[in-house]
Amino acid sequence: MPFPRIAASSYSNTAPLVWSFLYGKNHGKVELILDNAPARSADLLAGGRVDAALIPVIVFQEIDDARLIPNVCVGAKTRVRSVCLVTAGMDLADARTVSLDTSSRSSVALTKIIFREFIGVEPEWIDAPPDIDEMLATSDAALIIGDPALALASPREGEADGRVGSRTYQVFDLAELWHRFTGLGFVFAMWMTLHERLDIDFASARDEGLEHLDEIIANYGPDIGLNKYEMRSYLAENISYSIDEKMVQGMELYFELAAKNGLIPTVKPLRFI
Repeated sequence: MPFPRIAASSYSNTAPLVWSFLYGKNHGKVELILDNAPARSADLLAGGRVDAALIPVIVFQEIDDARLIPNVCVGAKTRVRSVCLVTAGMDLADARTVSLDTSSRSSVALTKIIFREFIGVEPEWIDAPPDIDEMLATSDAALIIGDPALALASPREGEADGRVGSRTYQVFDLAELWHRFTGLGFVFAMWMTLHERLDIDFASARDEGLEHLDEIIANYGPDIGLNKYEMRSYLAENISYSIDEKMVQGMELYFELAAKNGLIPTVKPLRFI
């Protein structure tokens, strides 16, 4: 029998969830496809080309037969650091144009919800490659996700300034904004499948990955430009790889607001394997 095929992004925050499949006890048991863009992993699942994918949660509402794999996620209880709105100093309420990195559908939808529901403005949305200087050259604000956002964000809660070279930016953490307005955590991505059951223990793979944070930090930290203490803080404190009740409530509210704002057609109830 062929090995199951699974897909995930290659961001540092997914590394603890895929480490076991690359180097650990699950090595050789699956075929793992890695890509920089979570949205491309979603397309692989929607097309039936993989058995499971770690993808933006909004996709659950877009694929009719999708099922969630329980208890494993990429989320944040308060602050995520790697999904940010960035300006050159402007407050978000004053932004009239927003460039969107469209590689994560959940983050794009969350951005629109935050502006419409919580800030009360409707800027012009512009799809753009994730280059902060190019984005801010044509827009008042920019959505940046993944490791490029992590390089901009301050590791200290409550500090909004980020710096790249000689430039200073105003950085707004999306999970922090969500928590400020709702009091809830946020789930950005989960493993999903089109099957009713799947013989892969994603929870134990996660646990093994979290036991090897030192190796993950040594691999990603230098490329992102963070020291090992900042990387450990991010992976061990900012990112939540398990889901608590506040995060489930946050996901349900997110889906409700997405439907209210026309970002998904309807809300279907959570369905797990």
